[in-house]
This record gives sequence, structure tokens and C-alpha cells, in this order.
Amino acid sequence: MNKKRLTVTRQRQRSHSSAINGLYAITPDLTQTEELVDKVQKALQGGVKLLQYRNKSASCGLLREQAQALLSLCRSYHVPMIVNDDLDLALEIDADGVHLGQDDLARCEVKERLTGYSKILGISCYNRLELALQAQQLCADYVAFGAFFPSATKPDAVKVTVDWVYQARKQIAIPIVGIGGIRITNAAAVIQSGCAAIAVSDDLFNTRNIQLRAQQLVQLFQDVHQQDETKFF
Repeated sequence: MNKKRLTVTRQRQRSHSSAINGLYAITPDLTQTEELVDKVQKALQGGVKLLQYRNKSASCGLLREQAQALLSLCRSYHVPMIVNDDLDLALEIDADGVHLGQDDLARCEVKERLTGYSKILGISCYNRLELALQAQQLCADYVAFGAFFPSATKPDAVKVTVDWVYQARKQIAIPIVGIGGIRITNAAAVIQSGCAAIAVSDDLFNTRNIQLRAQQLVQLFQDVHQQDETKFF
């Protein structure tokens, strides 16, 4: 990467870092766009700070339909919407960013196509610090580690511990997102480890009161930060 491009990358990372915080919602696989939009709106009303559109079972047409509908909704709440694993779709609808696996980051065309776009780029790094360091050096705005707990979405995901994140923070300067089986009953420990954001899907969208659960998860950030502040007094 040449010096000019590296400078642009660093500037983009700094400008996006403040957006990566709090409750990061990942959408469930739903075929009914109206139902999906309704659930997401309730989550946004509860204080979601970022939304990732993810649907592994949808056709290309449904992906585009749902992504466009959710992007319009997120814009009305001034919340960034990130597309999972589909750079083409993210650029086509002008989404706010894209989340990719580590293998995708190694593809030169990803870096080339994002040059000149002010897009958030998140990278899954599982439990491998060397991958996170590579992502940070190249172009990522945040890295995601997990799974912290057994996950209904990815039952075979590798495991990450809270103590491991404490150590990773000593070398990772960009925001860290915790993912995998995070629920209202265990989220505080992930936040306390130093994760800037927590990614939640099942415990948010499969609850009876989505807005309330979002509010409860958001409150955990405030509680943890208040506890940290009291340590200095």
C-alpha cells in the first residue's frame, strides 16, 4: 500500500472509529421484509447504534429488497447500516459499510474497490490476534472477535474469552466488537473486557419486547462505564 493510500486509510479509520460503539444489531434470517423492517425499527427505537444486515438464506432479489428497505429506515434514525459478506450489494445501494470474513480481506479487489469510498469496513478475526493486526494494518475500521458464548447463529464458531480480549486490546488500536451468543445475562462481562460494541441477534430479535431488550442492553454500557469512572475516586 503506497503512502498516499495509507494516509487516506488512517484518516477513514479515525473518522469511523467513533461510530463503532454500543449495541450492534445483526438481523435475523426472515423472508418477510415487512416483518424484518418492523423488528429492526423497534430495535432502533431502543437505541441500537449500528445495524448489520445479514440473511444467509435469501435470494439475490430478496437481499436487495430487504437491504434497501433497511437502509432507508436506518438513515431516518441516523444509524449506520452495514451489509454482511456482500461488497457488491453494499456499494450498489450505497450502504454505510460492509462486514467481511478474513479470507475476503486478503482479496486485492476488496481494498481497491473501497479506495475513495467513505465506507465502514469490519473484519471477522475469530480468536486470532495476527489476523486482527493484519486487518488493522490494511484497512479495517473495526475487528470482530468471537464467539464468546455458544451461539445459535454459529454453533461451531471458535471460542474467545474475556481475558483474551484484555490482552488483545494492548495491541489493537481500532474498535473491537464482541460477537457470539451475547445475551442480557452475559453482555456486561464482554463490555467490561474492553469491547467497544457488542453484536447481538437472537437475544434481541427473538424477544417479545425488542425495544425494551435493546434499551436494557444499551443501559449495560452506561452501567459499566459508570463503574469504571468510580474506580478513579
